[in-house]
Amino acid sequence: MKLEVINQRVLILSPHTDDGELGCGAIISKLIENNNKVYEVAFSICEDSVPVGYPKDVLAQEFRAATAELGIPEDNIFIKNYPVRKFPAHRQEILEDLIQLRNKIKPDIIFMPCSNALHQDHKTIYEEGLRAFKHFTCFGYDLPWDTTEFSTTAFFKVEEKNVAKKWNALDKYLTQKFRTYIDREFIFGLARVRGAQISEKYAEAFELIRIIF
Repeated sequence: MKLEVINQRVLILSPHTDDGELGCGAIISKLIENNNKVYEVAFSICEDSVPVGYPKDVLAQEFRAATAELGIPEDNIFIKNYPVRKFPAHRQEILEDLIQLRNKIKPDIIFMPCSNALHQDHKTIYEEGLRAFKHFTCFGYDLPWDTTEFSTTAFFKVEEKNVAKKWNALDKYLTQKFRTYIDREFIFGLARVRGAQISEKYAEAFELIRIIF
């Protein structure tokens, strides 16, 4: 079965400022090309993890630059400041934020961390996201370093230009260049692997959490 996502309202749930771009940056680029309205919320700017020598809000600045590179209008991004690695202690506030976004945006499709995410913040956004959006189509995105098991039950075909947009967005995260996954070869390589799984050159894979027609 093939579905085209056109003229939909799409919400990306990003626990930390770079997760949405890492998990679905190429499909964000393609969705915007296809006249979809994309919104993204980052729940933490990770002030406690900022490398020495940078201002505490630097990841908020990099998030704005990265989402602009993908084509998300500035009015469509939301930045929260929950303490990194402590999301489980703020479940109710996060759920209330998600419900407010649900009522404000009225999205058709949600992208969020996958159900087997290991990081406590990612897991919290998945669990509270599912509570807030249990009546919506939801996909879990692919972060290979954050899970020992990922269910590739949905694929979105993308083009090289979309993967390039994803990398160009991630390249804005200058403070995160020390991470092995903020790497052009890795980003293109993963897109090639996921593409090969469906006999295409490039793709992004997702866990199909819930689909509603």
